Amino acid sequence: MAEENKSLDPDVQYALLSGQEKAAILLSALGPTTTKLIFKHMKDNDVKRMINTMSSISKSPIWMVKKVLEEFYSAINEDSELLFSENKGRDFILGTLGEDRAKQLLGQIVDVGNSNTLESLELVDTRTLANFLINEHPQTIALICAHLPVEKKVDVLRKLPEGLQAEVVLRVANLDFVSPELIAQLDDVLKTELSTLGSIDTQQLGGIEPIADMLNLMDKNSEKNIMARVEEKDPELAEEIRKLMFVFEDVIYVDDRGIQELLKVVDNTKLVTALKTAPDEVRTKLFKNMSNRAATLLKEDLDAMGPTKISDVEKAQQEIVQQLKDLEAKGKAIISRGGEGDAFV
Repeated sequence: MAEENKSLDPDVQYALLSGQEKAAILLSALGPTTTKLIFKHMKDNDVKRMINTMSSISKSPIWMVKKVLEEFYSAINEDSELLFSENKGRDFILGTLGEDRAKQLLGQIVDVGNSNTLESLELVDTRTLANFLINEHPQTIALICAHLPVEKKVDVLRKLPEGLQAEVVLRVANLDFVSPELIAQLDDVLKTELSTLGSIDTQQLGGIEPIADMLNLMDKNSEKNIMARVEEKDPELAEEIRKLMFVFEDVIYVDDRGIQELLKVVDNTKLVTALKTAPDEVRTKLFKNMSNRAATLLKEDLDAMGPTKISDVEKAQQEIVQQLKDLEAKGKAIISRGGEGDAFV
């Protein structure tokens, strides 16, 4: 990030930084102890995004770090209440006095500052949520859907039965004021109920990934038969499984001839980007199928490569995986499956 535009004027470089990138530089400068304290007050999704951004920073110029710190210092001085505006909330009171003493001294005032959001919905995928909501009353579904972001709201509604969709839309449109107490109670119930349906906070025994892993270990004919039946019942699920059935790290299971065919068609820049986070086994697999000169040049490109966005690395890896799948379909590559592998006739 910090090195991508180093040829530009410093003011232009700084202007190109997003707010999240500035926050990542700030947290990196403040150190792990302070960052840990800050993460405690952030939502899980925000922490995940921040960690991804911070991990993309290899180094940053001193002048840029100083400018981020100066902007931060300037921001907290613009509003004298910024540092203390949350000190009347429930978390502050409970954290300062402890729950028992807070209730003893203040009674129900500890409920002040409760959020009007359903935090339990943030870490649940739309398929799980839709399956959970199918048996709920339309008014309950409407209340829950009203708290979802627009994209997630649409996706959940799309997965509900057609007869229920219109009911929910009408009730969402007519929702009026809902008390914070009711929302808090609903959030508690949802956290308990959804935890049994494969949310991020639980140990997932089923789901798409185990199915993909299982199919990867089967022979190709069995895999095709199973996937054909799954596609008849649920085309969307079949597509999600296919996306997970072969990942970039599985390049080590491709035969040498297939790797050599891949190297003929893959874009070198894309290959360098994909190898940025690749394990040594994958790199070794590719290097041994190149000439010594090509392998040396590729290693030099990797060594010279600056910080790269994780999303760019993942995109390059996915494109190479798709190229390998295409080569397999054409009979130009063999991807080992099961103990005996695949054979061509």
